[in-house]
Amino acid sequence: MQRRSRGINTGLILLLSQIFHVGISNIPPVTLATLVLNIWFFLNPLKPLFESCLSVEKCYQQKDWQRLLLSPFHHADDWHLYFNMASMLWKGINLERRLGSRWFAYVIVTFSLLTGVVYLFLEFALAEFMDEPGFRRNCAVGFSGVLFALKVLNNHYCPGGFANILGFPVPNRFACWAELAAIHFISPGTSFAGHLAGILVGLMYTHGPLKKIMRKCAGIFSSNMHYYGHQDHFNSSGELGYADILHIIQD
Repeated sequence: MQRRSRGINTGLILLLSQIFHVGISNIPPVTLATLVLNIWFFLNPLKPLFESCLSVEKCYQQKDWQRLLLSPFHHADDWHLYFNMASMLWKGINLERRLGSRWFAYVIVTFSLLTGVVYLFLEFALAEFMDEPGFRRNCAVGFSGVLFALKVLNNHYCPGGFANILGFPVPNRFACWAELAAIHFISPGTSFAGHLAGILVGLMYTHGPLKKIMRKCAGIFSSNMHYYGHQDHFNSSGELGYADILHIIQD
């Protein structure tokens, strides 16, 4: 896996333009730090993509566990970075204001690691169930698994709204599944398992035990994370931004 060269990084320029259009002062600190971190690793990757992408073969069989940390923050090209970070910008603004910066940072770190673990489990299960070793070699990179998990949270807080998926109104409770299908209909080469892993992690948080486990692990710091601090409210319509409607994530 090698980073595709497109000459001028148009996607990066568009992303920076969008960030400055929103206004750096209007972006909560953890969201801004996540954007900066992803941009930094795009411009200064710690390792080549083929050494940072996540696969069962490389991570589990060869014990290269550092890929769990590297893969979410490396992107295949500038457009991959743009679509992911444009989506992160709006999700982060909404969720960080609702959850509070400390808890949101905790969520980002937990989702980044756990999405990778679930992805490895899904690819391993597919390889075993279908007797197809190729699934063990599938190598994913990018932040989109985490974004799908955040999308589940976003839609969870707008239970009665609708999302606009490729021009069709979809109830928020089904929006993630509809977008999962839409993305892989438009771009079959994307990682279905990577995106599905994000949805499953999000559901583990909103309907499963993950949130309770995170609170227990946070211990004495949980009282400072303002989980219940609903400073702002989501748009009641629950419609997604254009980056969510049109993006083709290359996870």
